[in-house]
Amino acid sequence: MAQIRKAPIDLERSLHEQYARLGRAMANPGRVALLESLCQAERTVEDLASAVGMSFKNTSAQLRELRLAGLVEARRDGTRVHYRVADESVCAFLADLRQLARRRLAEVDRLVRDWIEPPGGLEPMRRAELLERMARDEVVVFDVRPREEYRAGHIPGARCVPLEELDAGLAGLPAEVEVVAYCRGPFCVLAPEAVRVCRARGVRARQLEEGFPEWRWAGLPVAIGAEAAA
Repeated sequence: MAQIRKAPIDLERSLHEQYARLGRAMANPGRVALLESLCQAERTVEDLASAVGMSFKNTSAQLRELRLAGLVEARRDGTRVHYRVADESVCAFLADLRQLARRRLAEVDRLVRDWIEPPGGLEPMRRAELLERMARDEVVVFDVRPREEYRAGHIPGARCVPLEELDAGLAGLPAEVEVVAYCRGPFCVLAPEAVRVCRARGVRARQLEEGFPEWRWAGLPVAIGAEAAA
């Protein structure tokens, strides 16, 4: 008969310390911003520094902490180092953290309501509805993330229209067309701003309920590389 093993008296303490390592890794706004960016695409240190507005030295230091916590991985390509999230569970963890923050922190909820929720009371479009309407050629889909994120992965058929190029992307669209914009996820400001600008230009527009990461996690088709033709 097998004997019941007794766990070390400090087992729980040791486990809790390891869990706390993740908490400490997230206890810096710059590191959270880096993870947000890496959940969109693999990037070099230089690209990450530019994307999140930090110095190269500070970006390298924060990436080192994330790597020690097992949240990111790196590969070298010549003289450049490319970083990526360790796996999709890191992005899921970040998504859960955002949702918890909105539920428990009034300031987060206020910022989301003021800046991110759909303008004009329009309900976001669900993924299933988007797929149906794309199949009937009833909508034009705009990916309003930066171009390098689009190239790393996007919804098939979506046009690459970074927010700063939105007016050019709207030029020549038929008057009756409806635009559906998406970005990095439900806490990203890019798609709501694109919808606001579209409507100000007289173009019917809605945002996708969630962003590209959620689309990918749902196992839906993903295109990589060259931009879709306008």
